[in-house]
Amino acid sequence: MTDFKISSDFKPTGDQPEAIRQLTTGLLRGDKAQVLLGVTGSGKTFTIANVIAQVNKPTLILSHNKTLAAQLYEEMKGFFPNNAIEYYVSYYDYYQPEAYIPTTDTYIEKDLAINDDIDRLRLSAVSSLLSGRKDVVVVSSVSCIYGMGGPAAMESSIISIKKGQRIDRNVFLRRLVESQYVRNDIDMQRGNFRVKGDHVDVFMAYSEHALRITWWDDEIDEIEEIDPIDNHHLLSFGEYQIYPANLFITTQEQTHAAIRKI
Repeated sequence: MTDFKISSDFKPTGDQPEAIRQLTTGLLRGDKAQVLLGVTGSGKTFTIANVIAQVNKPTLILSHNKTLAAQLYEEMKGFFPNNAIEYYVSYYDYYQPEAYIPTTDTYIEKDLAINDDIDRLRLSAVSSLLSGRKDVVVVSSVSCIYGMGGPAAMESSIISIKKGQRIDRNVFLRRLVESQYVRNDIDMQRGNFRVKGDHVDVFMAYSEHALRITWWDDEIDEIEEIDPIDNHHLLSFGEYQIYPANLFITTQEQTHAAIRKI
């Protein structure tokens, strides 16, 4: 298990060491609520980062708006460069709900714009949590309380592969489709995969890079991370987990049960 490790040129000073001690003691004691007081610029975020490092548990940081959440996300990434610091906020840049104006008999249909980068970061957050890592900090706005796909359904859609594994390529492609990936051999976008010769390129929905799996007959011969633009080799893996391409995922059993009820 990877521990939280703070990277900073500064050490706690002034009232910070005592605040860190009291907050850590309270958390380990099981206190349900504690309040850290301090004026702007007094180092409250740094204090909390030290508490996270001492308690060493996955942490959720809630903010009341996206702007502050983004600021906290950047600060936490700076304090914990070697840990999984994730960002989970609403991915709508614009949202107009449907409406009806009776006086003019006007219907306004729903309109929205989704931010692709934020969608990727949301999927990255969920993927880190599903991976079993314990060194995860998720910085979120209140949108994290709203429903998404069930954790059990998402976990059952994880595709685990390893070098030397024998698996029919068509079976693997069907698993990708079940995990909401879409085949597109021309346009390589997030959530797409392409098949060329003896390898399959998967552009993970939660990453800026793609995964290339190379087959020799029915055996996985190579697993590597590549740049999806120029196909440049980045990393090689002995094993890898591919997480679903969509947060709103359901199992086939759930789908069939819903169809029967409908």
